[in-house]
Order: sequence, then structure tokens, then C-alpha cells
Amino acid sequence: MNRTLVIDSATDACSAALFEGGECLAGEWLQLGRGHAERLVPMIGALPDKGRADRVVVALGPGSFTGIRVGLAAAKALAMAWKADLLGYHTPALLAAQARAEHGAQPVAVVNTGGHGEWFVEEFGADGTSLAPVRSLRPDDAASQIGADLVVGSQAEALVDFRGTGTAQAMLPDARRFAALPESALTRDVRPAYGRAPDAKLPGGKMP
Repeated sequence: MNRTLVIDSATDACSAALFEGGECLAGEWLQLGRGHAERLVPMIGALPDKGRADRVVVALGPGSFTGIRVGLAAAKALAMAWKADLLGYHTPALLAAQARAEHGAQPVAVVNTGGHGEWFVEEFGADGTSLAPVRSLRPDDAASQIGADLVVGSQAEALVDFRGTGTAQAMLPDARRFAALPESALTRDVRPAYGRAPDAKLPGGKMP
């Protein structure tokens, strides 16, 4: 068996897919906004063999604090139970891969909803290489700093409207599109990528 279970619940979308090599055997995608915890496990359970795989790959964010934690908890539990490899990927990398699959090899900027009115921004070259780490920016700063013509993500249309130029495609990550993601985008450093510091602080100003 050479199967990969992909879990993506770091944004408003929630999806799970089972792959045999590079072929998607089955998967489901829902735009939830909330309720990832209630939907993710049944979604995995509905896959062939209840999603059992040799490798579990999970979206690390940035995105929803709750969604990221839900996905990581499920992925870690299943990988431990199945003695499977556990890997992760960052949300903008999958969106950039989805964009290249649809529009061809060209530079692309990924712009997603962040916190406190800011946007998560990451730009990729035509070969899919990240040009800089993801940033949390105000809309005006994002508009002035992003150079790519093609912009995808939940705030793509807003950015192109703000900037006045470019091609926008509203897009959310989809585990069923995992085959488009290069292996080089996967990491064994499976930790949450929140994109910005948590709002809550412990007494004395310490982070939780």
C-alpha cells in the first residue's frame, strides 16, 4: 500500500482526500467557515478503508487558529495509530500549486484572510518556489508590495480591486488537489503556522 491521507482544515474550507500514489481515490471538500471539528472526522471515516494510509499529510496554516489545531490533532492521532509518516505543508503553497495547475507556470501571489483586518500574503515564482516567508499585512501595504499579476486566495479579488490591476481568482485550499503540490513543499516540522502572534497573552505579556 502506498497511500497518503491529506487533511486540510486550516481555512474556511475543510477537506480530506485519500491518494494512491498520485491518484486521488476519494475525497470531500466543504466550505464551512466553522464546525471543522464536527465534520472532519466523519469526512475521513467516509474515505476508502476509513482513510487508512502509510503517510498522513496535514495543512499547517496560516489560517484559522481552531481549524489548524483540529487538523493537526486528527493527523497526529491517526499517524500514531497507523504508525504512518506524518508531514505537513503550508496553506499558501497548496493554493499556489492549484493556481499553477489551472493557469500554467507563472508567478502567483496568494492572499488570504488574516486577523484584525490584515491579510496573509506569500508570493511564489513560476517554478513554485516561495519568494519570501508568509507575511501578515494591511490591505494597503499588500497592494503596494505584491508584484505578481495573478493573485489567488480568499482575498484575491479584494487585493486586485484595491491595486487596480491584475488577474484575481477567489480560491480555497482543497486536499483533493494535493497531487499538484511538489514534494519539496512538504515538511516533517509539523507545527502550526499561525502567520501572526496569538492575541491572547499570559500575565506579564508572555505568549501562551
